[in-house]
Amino acid sequence: MTRLQVNGRDHALDVDPGTPVLWALRDTLGLSGTKFGCGAAQCGACTVHLDGQAIRSCVTPIGSVEGRAITTIEAVTDGKDPIGRAVRDAWVKHDVAQCGYCQSGQIMSATAFLKSLPKGTRPSAADIDAAMAGNICRCGTYDRIRAAVADAARAIV
Repeated sequence: MTRLQVNGRDHALDVDPGTPVLWALRDTLGLSGTKFGCGAAQCGACTVHLDGQAIRSCVTPIGSVEGRAITTIEAVTDGKDPIGRAVRDAWVKHDVAQCGYCQSGQIMSATAFLKSLPKGTRPSAADIDAAMAGNICRCGTYDRIRAAVADAARAIV
């Protein structure tokens, strides 16, 4: 049994310790918001937070996160997290999503980035680009993503 906290709830999972977090979330816990993209930590679609840090869940074994806190897109966009709410609202305002497949990973990376900033910080375009590097959007909405992250940063000041 692997014990961990997912979205504030304790779980004991009876899965092989080598199972990627992604599949434990999707197949065992039924949290399908986190997406499978490449399976090699290159695209960012599978991004979740581990103790507040953005990680790629497709290559992180569940056994390595024993006793730690995982946050998924479901908790970030439920409206209870003020930074998650600001990011979600900015995503809608800037009409970021086209196909939408990468968006959960994009939002998770953006939220972790904004939470890491000192209060009142307004990140530059270069700061945002660096924080979002590794999140691939096949539709190419990078300008809208950058604008949404900047807008969310202004909203949480």
